[in-house]
Amino acid sequence: MPVHRVGLVVHQGRSAARDVARAVHAWCDARDIRCTEIDVWAKDQRRRGGRAEAEAAGNPDLVVTLGGDGTFLRGARIAVRSGANVLGVDLGKVGFLTEVPAADVTRALQAVHDGQATVEERMTLTMRASRALEIPEGMEALLQYGRGAGLPPPQVRAETTEGDGWGVALDVTALNDVVLEKLARDRQVSVGVYLAGQRLASYSADAFAVATPTGSTAYSFAAGGPVLSPHMDAVVFTPIAPHMTFNRSVVAAPDEPVALRVLPHSGQAAVSIDGQLRGVLDPGDWIGVFRAPQRVCLIRLGPTDFYGRLRDRFRLTDAPATAADGEPAPFFRPDSPIPPDLSDLRLPPPSAAR
Repeated sequence: MPVHRVGLVVHQGRSAARDVARAVHAWCDARDIRCTEIDVWAKDQRRRGGRAEAEAAGNPDLVVTLGGDGTFLRGARIAVRSGANVLGVDLGKVGFLTEVPAADVTRALQAVHDGQATVEERMTLTMRASRALEIPEGMEALLQYGRGAGLPPPQVRAETTEGDGWGVALDVTALNDVVLEKLARDRQVSVGVYLAGQRLASYSADAFAVATPTGSTAYSFAAGGPVLSPHMDAVVFTPIAPHMTFNRSVVAAPDEPVALRVLPHSGQAAVSIDGQLRGVLDPGDWIGVFRAPQRVCLIRLGPTDFYGRLRDRFRLTDAPATAADGEPAPFFRPDSPIPPDLSDLRLPPPSAAR
């Protein structure tokens, strides 16, 4: 489908991003396509939620992000509200979401416009809570110190069923994770953790991450969580610095919600969605995190090589134990006809098999 409206999210702190932005504007101008820059880092005014940002940008059908994964997450938050695809131009250092090199941006735009790009869907998370999220007066300035204005707390969705035990439905779409973390440096947050409606355990920890497979390589990974293929659907629960013997992640099925209830003896806890502070919970409050119906649609110029990127980003071939063995041959060689018993498997293209 041809592109009619482009929303452009630019990391203004990087000169390379500003240069690529000019190329995007030029491509759009040459085809009489509306291109609106979206300022998601506003420091001198109140920021808007994803739905309001999408409406202000004219509900783009393509969102282009110029930066790293943080910039991409800001763009994805807007794109999912208007059903737009997201084209992430890679100007970061260790990211997994942006894959299109800056030099290929106009080729990628043209491929999208001509309907020749690959669209890759990713699972997202949404939430319910015991009450609408809010940030206590006077606390926001302290929590956002040095980071500029924060996003507003998520709105309550119209389909909420407050008052009958199901809590309130929040207008949240997280591509990476929902994190509950302590507010006081000298005091962990204590929660009861429920999977699929059944209590698993009570924890005291610095934080708790509930992540998608896409987010498994973000905060959850840094805390020792597993790496999941972004092509699958699952919900990953990872306790962060827990004060207990059982410190393992749990990978739940996509239809198994993860709920966190702040215990009575705990202090307050902050709720962050894709790295953005969105509310504060008191003892007795709870949140439930589960698979969202919306999916983020990523633009790719061809088949992705997630495991190759994982290997390169973390320099997995640099291990001294493997140095003497040289470069290994690929396990499968899909440049020849694929055998019938492998025909349904996801295999790399010949150029990526190495």
